[in-house]
Amino acid sequence: MEKRDYETLAAFRYELRKFLAFSEEAAEEHGLEVQQYLALLAIEGYPGRDWVTIGELAERLRIAHHSAVGLVDRLETGKLVKRTPATDDRRRVLVKLTARGRNKLSRLASAHHEELQTVGPLLVGLLTQVTARPRRS
Repeated sequence: MEKRDYETLAAFRYELRKFLAFSEEAAEEHGLEVQQYLALLAIEGYPGRDWVTIGELAERLRIAHHSAVGLVDRLETGKLVKRTPATDDRRRVLVKLTARGRNKLSRLASAHHEELQTVGPLLVGLLTQVTARPRRS
């Protein structure tokens, strides 16, 4: 790799970290931990339906099953999600956003979308540079 490749990778990582820091701050401003925001987004954004199992949530967030259970506990305490047993297998728990959870997610997602309008083109440009050059050792 050449010096400019390292510079591009470093710039991409820096801009990505800035966006992630924005996300953490936005979540805090709305009274959530960033992991709680990500959970709400993962639930509502799950392909083809508006609920997830605990296992699916754990996979989407790349956390351990027991960590997902604790996260859902906190979200349920805040009345942001509701758990219901699956009708076909009562051992399986389905997690769905409440109206309050959807409202909070909507406000946060709008803020993220707005931020991406600014940082997105820069990230795309840097990513294009990273992927356009053949990698040399």
